[in-house]
Amino acid sequence: MTPSLLQVKNLRKWYEIRRGVLPRVVGHVRAVDDVSFDIQPNEVLGLAGESGSGKTTIGRSVLRLIEPSSGLIAFKGEDVTGLDANGLRRFRRQAQIVFQDPYSSLDPRMTVEQIVGEPLRVQGIAPDPHARRQRVESLLESVSMSRQLLMRRPRELSGGQRQRVGIARALAVDPEFIVADEPVASLDVSIQAQVINLLQDLKAQLHLSMLFISHDIAVMRHVADRIAVVYLGKIMEIGPARAICEAPRHPYTEALLSAVPNPDPSQRRQRIVLQGDIPSPANPPTGCVFRTRCRYAIGECAQTQPQLQSTGPKHYKACLRNDVP
Repeated sequence: MTPSLLQVKNLRKWYEIRRGVLPRVVGHVRAVDDVSFDIQPNEVLGLAGESGSGKTTIGRSVLRLIEPSSGLIAFKGEDVTGLDANGLRRFRRQAQIVFQDPYSSLDPRMTVEQIVGEPLRVQGIAPDPHARRQRVESLLESVSMSRQLLMRRPRELSGGQRQRVGIARALAVDPEFIVADEPVASLDVSIQAQVINLLQDLKAQLHLSMLFISHDIAVMRHVADRIAVVYLGKIMEIGPARAICEAPRHPYTEALLSAVPNPDPSQRRQRIVLQGDIPSPANPPTGCVFRTRCRYAIGECAQTQPQLQSTGPKHYKACLRNDVP
């Protein structure tokens, strides 16, 4: 069996709630609560869920842009959580991120050449300015951008061009793993398709592994090999992308998929409207965190926290009921 490129086990990120004149800890916001998954070489794992479900926190914790509260994060067998500053610099040469908002993730004072070349300078790659410029030109070509844009600043670029610059910057150090944090959420629909196709092409050409974060589960069907569905900091279901999209096993996944528009009337799902808002991660429900919005909930759901259990080949769900959906 191929060793995992990335292994995440029992990851938690809790934020302290402090109150009082002399602030003391009175509770915790459980942004991520006991999450485990792995990613194989050349695999894309999609992370789906509503806003506030903890997807971005998971992605940033994996790269230690946010310090996890507890748990194991192992990259190529090495525990990332114990790395010092030098170790983190080596790790980040192999693992990069594409941020959600291309309008705020690029320095407005820098040119495209400076933005894409910055990782090369920081990591000591291509220290010669001429060699660095050639590398930047090659990177822009790989994301279908003209070298004529080298001296442009972010304000002079379209949203799609800015996101391509962000992708080129992430690829500058030849990483093996990328966290793509909602990379198309802020783009027009027509541009979204172009960026998704670009990511697919780069994954095939460069043999990249990726954690693809999105609230749009329909997008993930075209990008991801497997999908993990997250709700209130916990994984509700994880499995092959096709199985998740065609035969969901968890009521939350079923509800997410029912909201995806489908132009074919014969394949439309019954619309499932979740009642109420997502609960506060500072005061999550007892037992199953989804039970307050689940139409299949029973009394036991309030008492027992479900664990992931197999429902098919490499397909798991965290639900106490085996007769739904």
